[in-house]
Amino acid sequence: MKVLLIGSGGREHALALALAKSPLLSKLFVAPGNPGMAKVADLVALDVANHAAVVAFCKLMDIRLVVVGPEAPLVAGLVDDLEAAGIRAFGPTKAAAQLEGSKGFTKDLCRDFAIPTGAYRRFTAAAPALAYVRERGAPIVVKADGLAAGKGVVVAMTDEEAEAAVRMMFGGAFGAAGAEVVIEEFLDGEEASFFAICDGARALPFASAQDHKRVGDGDTGPNTGGMGAYSPAPVMTPEVEARVMNEIIAPTMRGMAERGAPFKGVLFAGLMIGAEGPKLIEFNTRFGDPETQVMLPRYQGDLLALMLAAAEGRLPDAPSPLSPQTALTIVLAAKGYPDAPQKGGEIREIEKAEAMANVVVTHAGTKRDGDKLVANGGRVLNVTALGASVAQAQARAYEAADLIDFPDGFCRRDIGWRAVAREQA
Repeated sequence: MKVLLIGSGGREHALALALAKSPLLSKLFVAPGNPGMAKVADLVALDVANHAAVVAFCKLMDIRLVVVGPEAPLVAGLVDDLEAAGIRAFGPTKAAAQLEGSKGFTKDLCRDFAIPTGAYRRFTAAAPALAYVRERGAPIVVKADGLAAGKGVVVAMTDEEAEAAVRMMFGGAFGAAGAEVVIEEFLDGEEASFFAICDGARALPFASAQDHKRVGDGDTGPNTGGMGAYSPAPVMTPEVEARVMNEIIAPTMRGMAERGAPFKGVLFAGLMIGAEGPKLIEFNTRFGDPETQVMLPRYQGDLLALMLAAAEGRLPDAPSPLSPQTALTIVLAAKGYPDAPQKGGEIREIEKAEAMANVVVTHAGTKRDGDKLVANGGRVLNVTALGASVAQAQARAYEAADLIDFPDGFCRRDIGWRAVAREQA
């Protein structure tokens, strides 16, 4: 069968590699894709915001499944338009994608279906929001309600930071995404990412991961889209996973069905594991980046078959088969990231890293400039390695990353440090 994958980043490259392994696949197209994906797929210059063009391409090429990687097309209703044209898609409808598209929608769902999360209030004007911040006090979390490219969250450790965040968001820093602001309780504990595959009625656990958001070693500096990750997350014990499925995923599935928006696709729960157990920080309605790059190398099943079953409402009973090995990924970023990444730097010797056993290199922000491969974004490459332990995967990943010649790039040198310390304790 022919498949169209939407997206161009490291997440989509990891998805493309996994889909390419399926015996069901006859042809994989990616729109718009990146140079790394060209080895396993045909790149298509489609404007994915033009839903009519996507539908026309699918009909022309007899596409049997569309896999939507990023969140923006989901929130914009691409799946609705595909399904209306009789084309299967892996991903939620516009109504179901509100779980990511509106922080307030998700917090209200948690309230209505007793899903554990932090206390919150929703605001549409600055004055009452500022009054609430002063009443509650820091630490406190200020979030733009809508999509803000991963930048619409401020974890304020002082009242002044919180008030500045409120003024920034209502001042238009995130456009329409900040027209409403959610202010919520600061949750203490250990963060983890958990993913479930859903078919509208049922959800199956998929995998867990932990990522590193801060740009600098020791989790210092500004937040980024993620500088690295590892899977599985040690904090996600079988007991914690069972609680997440029962207390967070299951009532979400039930709540969305009751609201007439059954959820299909992958449900990504950002969690805080504290003294009271797991609590929901937020939902994403697609695979994470860079979490996908560490989860999929551990997946031992047929991803295309699983996605097709989810899209058709017939998930299997058995959970996804995962390797017992640990995977760890390092993000190679362009100097200046996240504030002002330097584009255009040449990248050489990727093949040396790719030749290592149990190593996968995925492209996140690259392009071809003649015969040269150059940086074309903030996060440029992901170097992922498998190992029997976090320490082994970490050592192998850094060995591979150091083989790549990218003078205008940098990476954190401590990805997985907490987990390594835990292993060595």
